Amino acid sequence: MLWLRLPRRVTPRLSRSFQDFGNYSVILPEEPFVYGVSHIKPREVPLHIARPPYAGGSATTNGDVGGKVSLGGDAEKRLRAAAQLARDVRKFAGTLVKPGITTNEIDAAVHNRIIQHSAYPSPLHYSGFPRSCCTSVNNILAHAIPDDRPLEDGDIITIDITVFFNGYHGDTAETFLVGNVDAPGRETAEISRLATEAGISACGPGRPFRGIADAIHEFIRDKEFCVSPMFNGHGIGTDFHREPWITHVTNNGIEVMQPGHCFTIEPCIMQGKVPTGWIFPDGWTASTEDCARSAQTEHMVLITEDGAEVLTR
Repeated sequence: MLWLRLPRRVTPRLSRSFQDFGNYSVILPEEPFVYGVSHIKPREVPLHIARPPYAGGSATTNGDVGGKVSLGGDAEKRLRAAAQLARDVRKFAGTLVKPGITTNEIDAAVHNRIIQHSAYPSPLHYSGFPRSCCTSVNNILAHAIPDDRPLEDGDIITIDITVFFNGYHGDTAETFLVGNVDAPGRETAEISRLATEAGISACGPGRPFRGIADAIHEFIRDKEFCVSPMFNGHGIGTDFHREPWITHVTNNGIEVMQPGHCFTIEPCIMQGKVPTGWIFPDGWTASTEDCARSAQTEHMVLITEDGAEVLTR
């Protein structure tokens, strides 16, 4: 992500409700670099590490039929291992968060941690993404490219980790606090966590996917927050993104969860009640339109014969 501080510290307000969002720096594109990410040199991955097809490798499809994982065998074991590695790397990334460290430095450490486990960082080269994780600060909703901006005391940062391990992807994200974060910032991160948990509570075999959005909506409707409609959860396994697509805003979908479905729940929570955003000219970084802060918690959910299990908690 490229950045500009205008001014150094700002207190954005919703023009519609005049709600105070707190005290923090707003992330904006920087003029010299707004025309793409071709200047960023991707990190290297040792040749012995298996990589997904979009990165020049060939993935196994063992166990995945019709977008579902075969339960009780090798496929499920591989899926669980990938999810657990992603969880462990997410926790490691959180230990790096402090004022003064750059998101590029976090990305480099995350990259090295992943390849040390003979896994591939899934974001790298996905549709041209040039880094190994996403690091979204303050008003950034998602998909920010790590850069050389030092984290500031009072920032919040969502680190989105995905690994490709033994033919399966594991995907998870968490919003971390940088130093002394004000009360509105801490609340944003906590509401994100609880909203995802609300969505998880609606999961189980035979239950409708739309129930995830209903549960999130019911949790958040009386709070001064909203959910971005720009980003969905997704099925995951041998493919990084696939059906079922998980909508976090209320909908009329008729599909139901079945044993073997594995998917992410990852609502982007925004301060205020204006759920609009825009994409930076780098083609990736998504910001709230009114510069309100955003937070995201992402977990992988596996539907089993008798319930639902969170693989990345």
